[in-house]
Amino acid sequence: MSVRAAYIHVPFCARRCGYCNFTVVTGRDDLIEAYLQAVARELSWLGCPHEVDTLFFGGGTPTHLPPDQLRRLLRLARDWFPLADEYEATVEANPSDVTAARLAVLVECGINRVSLGVQSFHDAKLAVLERDHRRSDVERALSSCRDRFSSVAIDLIFGTPGESLAMWQADLQHALDAGVDHISAYGLTYEKGAAFWSRRARGQLVPVSEEAELAMYETAISTLRQAGFEHYEVSNFARPGHRSRHNQTYWRGGGYYAAGPGAARYVDGWRETNHRSTTAYLRRVLAGRSPVAEREKLDAAASARERLVFGLRMLEGVAYDEFSRHTGFAIRDLVGEQLGPLLEAGLLEDSGSHLRLTHRGLVISDSIWPRFLEQA
Repeated sequence: MSVRAAYIHVPFCARRCGYCNFTVVTGRDDLIEAYLQAVARELSWLGCPHEVDTLFFGGGTPTHLPPDQLRRLLRLARDWFPLADEYEATVEANPSDVTAARLAVLVECGINRVSLGVQSFHDAKLAVLERDHRRSDVERALSSCRDRFSSVAIDLIFGTPGESLAMWQADLQHALDAGVDHISAYGLTYEKGAAFWSRRARGQLVPVSEEAELAMYETAISTLRQAGFEHYEVSNFARPGHRSRHNQTYWRGGGYYAAGPGAARYVDGWRETNHRSTTAYLRRVLAGRSPVAEREKLDAAASARERLVFGLRMLEGVAYDEFSRHTGFAIRDLVGEQLGPLLEAGLLEDSGSHLRLTHRGLVISDSIWPRFLEQA
C-alpha cells in the first residue's frame, strides 16, 4: 500500500466542550514543550522522511499552541513528511485562537487549508455547546482566513438541545454568506465519557427529537446542494474543487501515518492507535518506548468489509470493479446475504457499475454499517 497521507494530533485545548470525547488536555500548557520533544522522537522512528500528498493537524486545538511552538511543530512535521506538488496541508483552528501572529505562522509554513471549529453562529447555541467563542469571533476569524488560504472549511453542529429548525437554517445561511468552501454538518452526539452523556442521563440535557434532527439533516442537504455545494460524503459538503482530500484517504481505504497522543495510523495493513492519555504518551515516548496502545492486522475479509463501509459513506458509492481489484473480493460474495434486503428496502441502489446509498439510506446510514461489519 502506498501511504501518501499523514496526521498529527495536538491534544491541547483551552477548555473541554461537553460533547467532546477526543484525546484532549486542558490547563496543561506546561506539557507543550515535552509534547514537541515527544513528537520529534516519535517521528524520528520513521527512519527517513516520507513524501505525502496530504498533511493534517487535528486535535484538540492545534492553534492553541503559541506562535513559536506552533511553528516548530509545523516545520517538524514537514521535515518528516515533505509535501508533494499540489499538496493539501490542513490545520484545525478554534475561532478565538485565530490571531495575526498564528495566521502568519500557518502561511509561512505552507498551510493552504484551514478548518474552523465554528459549530454555530448563534451565541446561545454556542453557550449550550460550551464553546469558548461567539459569533463575533467566528466572523473575525473567517474574514482573516478567506484571503490567506486557498480553502476554508468549517464544522457545524445541529440538534443541540433547544435548537429550532429556523436556528439551523440561519446557521447554514450564515455559512453560505461567509463564503466558506467546505462544510461538515454533524448531528450532536452523546458519547460515553463526555460530560453531555452524564448530563443527559440526569435529565439536565434533553436531546431534540429524532424527527427534528432528521429535518435538520434534510435541510442541510437541500440548502447546500441548492447553493452549489457537492454533497460528497454523509456529513460533508464542498464547493467544486474543495473536497477534503485528506479525509477521502480514510474513506477510500488508503494508508496514513500518524503521530501524537491518541493518533491512529494505517500502514502496511497494520492499524495502530497511540495511548489516549497525553501524559502516558509523553512518558512512554520520552523513555524511548512505543506509544502504541492498540495494534491489529485485519484479515483480508474484515479489511474488505471495512473498506466497503467507508466507501459507501461517499455519495458516489463503491465501484464493483475497483473494489474487487483492490480487495480481491466481489461485493456480493462478501456481503451478499445482507445486500439483498437493503436493495429491496430501497436503502442501497445498484447502478450496474456502483453500489451506493439512496437518499432514504443516506438519512439512516449509521444503522446500515453494522450489518456489514458484524459478519467479520
